[in-house]
Amino acid sequence: MAAADNRAVSSPVPPPAPLPAPRPAPHAAPTRLALYLDLIRWNRPAGWLLLLWPTLSALWIAADGWPGWHLLVVFTAGTVLMRSAGCCINDVADQDFDKHVKRTAGRPVTRGAVSTQEALLLGAVLALAAFGLVLTTSAPAILLSFVALAVTLVYPYAKRVLSMPQAVLGLAFSFGIPMAFAAAQGGTEWSLAAIHAAVPPHAWLLLLSNLFWVLAYDTEYAMVDRDDDMRIGMKTSAITLGRFDVAAVMAFYAVYLVSWALLGRALGLGPVFLLGIVAAAAQASWHFSLIRGRQREGCFKAFRLNHWLGFAVFAGVALDLFVA
Repeated sequence: MAAADNRAVSSPVPPPAPLPAPRPAPHAAPTRLALYLDLIRWNRPAGWLLLLWPTLSALWIAADGWPGWHLLVVFTAGTVLMRSAGCCINDVADQDFDKHVKRTAGRPVTRGAVSTQEALLLGAVLALAAFGLVLTTSAPAILLSFVALAVTLVYPYAKRVLSMPQAVLGLAFSFGIPMAFAAAQGGTEWSLAAIHAAVPPHAWLLLLSNLFWVLAYDTEYAMVDRDDDMRIGMKTSAITLGRFDVAAVMAFYAVYLVSWALLGRALGLGPVFLLGIVAAAAQASWHFSLIRGRQREGCFKAFRLNHWLGFAVFAGVALDLFVA
């Protein structure tokens, strides 16, 4: 007991003090590569897919089926490169306008993260890379590539003077069609006659038809920014069409799908192709439900998912030629 009584009474040990919460690390500045990828919309493939599907549809029609790996790689990679170059040119041309538009104010050139000179240099490098691919095709395709480049350069400035600048975009986004025919049909002569021989009349009709699809989806895109565009004085189809915008979009879809269906049938495409047209028409009908309320979110969703409509048409073309 004495020993027990003589034991020291230990005081309770206080719990250890909590460690201070780690301070959040400051956001690292994006690398140049990350800024360049943002500039060319690398994480938003919808833009180049909208160019790709009509180009591949034309390539399959021109080749009467599988066009071969060479032309497939040339036109797929070339489409991505030229769309990326177009983004660089467009953002430089529109930087003073984009800062006043909610959707575009954070673009690298607009916010000063990438200089005008850098953007133009990157665009030039991408365009040269695309031109290098075209050099492996045919003389008529190479000649047409200069026209395609000119239209790409003109489009950003068309928004300042034309009430329907989407028509110029439609020409730019559809020019892969005659180029695909020129590459598939071949030719070694450097002349307008060689272009005429390589690009038949129905190729230009397909281009004209595809232009109406571009008018449809880019009007949906313009509906997203209509309020901002009106405030800064930009011209777009959404502003020009006014309260008839939704009706016009659906009419553009109808002209595109009916004319492609008629042209496809005239070129010998059959029921599988028409199933692709029907699938595309079903998507267009769904888009009506998205845009009829003219809400930004619905209009942007219709634009962003529009490449599936183009894929449906391409799948119809490719599968019909495969089973024929």
